Amino acid sequence: MKKKIILRSLLGFPLGLALGYAITILLSLLQANGTYFPCAPELTLALGSEINAVLLQALLCGILGSGFAAASVIWEMEDWGLVRQTGVYFLFISVFMMPIAYVAHWMEHSVKGVLVYFGLFFVIFVAIWIVQYGIAVRNVKKLNETLHRKQRDPCK
Repeated sequence: MKKKIILRSLLGFPLGLALGYAITILLSLLQANGTYFPCAPELTLALGSEINAVLLQALLCGILGSGFAAASVIWEMEDWGLVRQTGVYFLFISVFMMPIAYVAHWMEHSVKGVLVYFGLFFVIFVAIWIVQYGIAVRNVKKLNETLHRKQRDPCK
């Protein structure tokens, strides 16, 4: 299990970095009127230069990717129920996401900003969870149908 967590963390770092970079491109396309914003302007101001802000954000995105990748092993804990897996996973990724989002200035630095960001994070988590759950239920139904067909006609 430890080896799996370490390997996933190592793979998660470049994936987090790539996803963070893709998000900056998408946000720039949607909001920047032809300008590329590699990071939040507040982060640039806080660190004194754009390159320092970009370097920190890249590191944070990599760490975030490692955290999410490491947490994925929670879904493989066969002796845990779905509620426990979901709760532990959500708690784990929240511990990674919220401080990184705060340091990177992805949220307003106020109580309201933190609450709004966490609310959006929670809503997105629930939406993704529902979709993933629906896909899993559909896959189990298909598998069961295939098994029942093979039981009725073993020659197929």
